[in-house]
Amino acid sequence: MRRNQALRAQLLQRLRQFEAQPLAIGPHRAAAVAVAIADAGQGAELEGMPRHQRWNRGAALLLTRRAASLRSHAGQWALPGGRIDVDETPEQAALRELAEETGLVLDASAVLGRLDDFATRSGYVITPVVLWAGPARQLRPQCGEVASIHRIPAAELLRADAPMLETTRHSEHPVLRMPIGSSWIAAPTAAVLYQFREVCLLGRATRVAHFDQPEFAWR
Repeated sequence: MRRNQALRAQLLQRLRQFEAQPLAIGPHRAAAVAVAIADAGQGAELEGMPRHQRWNRGAALLLTRRAASLRSHAGQWALPGGRIDVDETPEQAALRELAEETGLVLDASAVLGRLDDFATRSGYVITPVVLWAGPARQLRPQCGEVASIHRIPAAELLRADAPMLETTRHSEHPVLRMPIGSSWIAAPTAAVLYQFREVCLLGRATRVAHFDQPEFAWR
């Protein structure tokens, strides 16, 4: 518990020192995602992850698997999030979407700060909001939208093989992926996770808005 409180203080300090870069919405739609930091507990099991990391009782990020029945991005890894409603701030939208998708209700005191906006090829400008989720007990996947909820140890983002960069014929910028267990997560979610790692865990003001997404994430 004391270690996690020290991490919370570190995250808050580094986010206060970091100048998040907003993007103009233009023809895009505004969205927000919750980068929620919770106790790892015993919910961080991933195929291919060493056992000592599976049962890590430190901090973890809450990620979801989208339902296979969805018309867009079915089955993909995602941070809880969605469109920002009229008269709603990104922070309010992130808290609302987190509650809707995972059943975890937090108030404004959980907000630690923002990361850079990221424009997706599917037509959104995403604002990542970093939240302190604490124990995050009794998580409940949203019926029809979320297949499962996962606690990914924060240490998993510090792997030596992260990030994975791939050049393509579609863009001058590389596609970004982050390895998780024996699998990987693609941008835009991977771009948010990578910047969280750089800014919050390593104290480096690394920008990620230029990274591209794989073709399957364009729709």
